[in-house]
Amino acid sequence: MTEATDPLGWEQLTALAPAEPDRVNGPGSAQALLRLFGASEAEVRVTLFRDHHAWCPYCQKVWLWLEEKRIPYRIRKVTMFCYGEKERWFRQLVPSGMLPALQLDDRVITESDDILLALERAFGPLARGMTDPAVLPLRQLERVLFRAWCQWLCSPGLSPAQEERAAVQFDRVAATVDEALRSTPGPYLLETFSSADVVITPYIERMSASLFYYKGYDLRSRHPAIAAWFAAMETRPSYLATQSDFHTHAHDLPPQMGGCHAWITPEQQAAQRRVDEGPWPVASPDPETSQPEPEGSALVALARVLKHRQAIAAVNPDAPERFDRALRCALTALVGAPQPLPPAGSAPGLRYLRDRISVPRDMPLHAARRLRQALGAAIAAAEGSKEALSPLPRQHRRDQDPRPFQQRKPDLEPIGR
Repeated sequence: MTEATDPLGWEQLTALAPAEPDRVNGPGSAQALLRLFGASEAEVRVTLFRDHHAWCPYCQKVWLWLEEKRIPYRIRKVTMFCYGEKERWFRQLVPSGMLPALQLDDRVITESDDILLALERAFGPLARGMTDPAVLPLRQLERVLFRAWCQWLCSPGLSPAQEERAAVQFDRVAATVDEALRSTPGPYLLETFSSADVVITPYIERMSASLFYYKGYDLRSRHPAIAAWFAAMETRPSYLATQSDFHTHAHDLPPQMGGCHAWITPEQQAAQRRVDEGPWPVASPDPETSQPEPEGSALVALARVLKHRQAIAAVNPDAPERFDRALRCALTALVGAPQPLPPAGSAPGLRYLRDRISVPRDMPLHAARRLRQALGAAIAAAEGSKEALSPLPRQHRRDQDPRPFQQRKPDLEPIGR
């Protein structure tokens, strides 16, 4: 029998992991490369080019629309500018390198709104379409909300008075969105889920995460109709497949936005610590999700680590043998066994992994919480608080190079994890 001080071996851990789910016809997933919804592959007319990391907001908009309409499509993954070098094959197809891009039959389209308009012409609108008279003012409202968010989040060196004014302005526009939601019979922006909800989803999700982390502002608690909208969205499998979490957005946004600037207050500092260090949920009521944890989340996390453990080890800064044992210690606790003592000096390597878990690229939100929690406990057991930290990059995220995780197939571009 394995002693409490001895972590489980890789064979033992592998025996506990669930089988890989059906990515083609089953629930949506950031790991899917082909979605058929029961159709044949010969019926596929659409290829979506989106980022490796599932961090691009405009890619999420098109991705969500395709999942909602259940349009068969292929996925080809591309590196975003601020996370690495753009693939040559994509530059040949789209000289601007712009994401998302979509190939519909023989036509290549860029710009997310143009893509949705082309999809509507080919397959019909999602309830009310992009140019519907009821949708157009809501699209404009989304842009007003976006500008208020950027003016607060992305302006450096604000004085306390300027912070207050920017906060009030954002809160005022968010209240207008809340009022628009309260004016409909259900939780959505119109009488039923529509393209208006698809358009607002990517950035309101990122607003909720970034303002909590950088400003100590809880969007859901301040605006009940927005909270109800999120709760309704979180009953939709299409959204759950694309939804990220606060930690991922807090650290993927600075390179995209040109910087995210904190309003240093006790509330903001407490929020930031909870997002980075846990425990999770980061507050009550939970500002990240209304969904209870699904059964088996820890084992989902285990399976995802096992799939990529060699690449995870290859990019980790720790010594290979020490990191191997430290990771097995964390995974042993993840599956419910007693926490073994990680090797001395292993905390930086464990922290490197914990801080780079990405939702939904790597795993769903609740699975990521379980894995971060297990890694955090192992870090604490290794007395990691006494060891130096390597902060995540703010100008780029090339620490997230997808190449070690790619599977190469003949005559195809590299496929990311």
